[in-house]
Amino acid sequence: MHLSKDLRPFRTIGLASVSLFLFLHVTAQIPPGYYDPAAGLNGVQLQEALHGIIDDHTAVTYTDLWVRFEQTDRTPDGKVWDMYSDIPGSSPPYLFEFFSDQCGNYSSEGDCYNREHSFPKSWFGGENYPMYTDLFHIYPTDGYVNNKRANYPYGDVGSASWTSLNGSKLGGCIDPGYSGTAFEPVDGYKGDLARGLLYMAVRYYGEDAGWPGSEMFDGSQPTDWALELLREWHVSDPVSTKEIDRNNVVYGIQENRNPFIDHPEYVGLIWFNPGLEASPGLPELSVSAYPNPVRNRLYIRIQETGDATNILLTGITITGCQIELSFTEEAKDLLVVNTDCLDRGMYFLHLTDSSTGKTTTLKILK
Repeated sequence: MHLSKDLRPFRTIGLASVSLFLFLHVTAQIPPGYYDPAAGLNGVQLQEALHGIIDDHTAVTYTDLWVRFEQTDRTPDGKVWDMYSDIPGSSPPYLFEFFSDQCGNYSSEGDCYNREHSFPKSWFGGENYPMYTDLFHIYPTDGYVNNKRANYPYGDVGSASWTSLNGSKLGGCIDPGYSGTAFEPVDGYKGDLARGLLYMAVRYYGEDAGWPGSEMFDGSQPTDWALELLREWHVSDPVSTKEIDRNNVVYGIQENRNPFIDHPEYVGLIWFNPGLEASPGLPELSVSAYPNPVRNRLYIRIQETGDATNILLTGITITGCQIELSFTEEAKDLLVVNTDCLDRGMYFLHLTDSSTGKTTTLKILK
């Protein structure tokens, strides 16, 4: 059951404001004190606090989205950044030009791009504002691939009935709890899409009365199987520079932010355990880390499998920036992480055992 309340008034802005935001997004960052109301909270209390911080955003019009995409989803070389066709680290099969390649009619991949609601509009009841134009879940994507995805849930696909040119798949879902048709994007964008959907669960918390929902969401809240999936995608594909830049640009437009880009740890604090421990439904890697706070070297003891050679390690700052860390296996069950390069502050280390799939997240202070 979800709390209900009347939708508060929201503001709309038109194309006349575009030139202003072209300059604002360059310097937009987290305002001082922006997340202060959420400090020290977890669970529903944290979700409610974040909702209070990011609701009542400035809503653009549906037509405006075409112009906003040139601000929010522009590749370094000026093309449309389409997560349904791009191949991270490699050359995509095709590129779209802004405006001239808008859909339009299409008969195959590469014909044109359109406006993809990653949280489909049928899940919140149609062309209802401000959900209908909320940029944190709307992206420019290939029209043909968008049509293939339709309003199916995201999920991990086993046997694909269709595969896009960049490797996105449509087919039967193999995630526990859902066996229907799902759409699986490429690994490099799973975290982006997961954090966009989790944003919806906070932004519209208590404002989802009458939402039809789907197999993936009960109103604005993820179902149990979907929450496990989104948490796994969030951890396996950490926040990227692309997301941080996009978050800042959208903030300049909508005057609200995606908390899970600014503070990736909020996912664990709201839906799992306050210490970012793994949820009961996701295998947890058993480790210990010392000293904490750390100075120059952090020792991570692999307690269960005892094999450090299988561990994949990713470092994340409190603001969501991914950091490079060097480490060695000093013993078969021990990782030694060089932390000389880190400034003072809080960090999150995501560890995954590649042989078992078990994962955990450590909060480290320096």
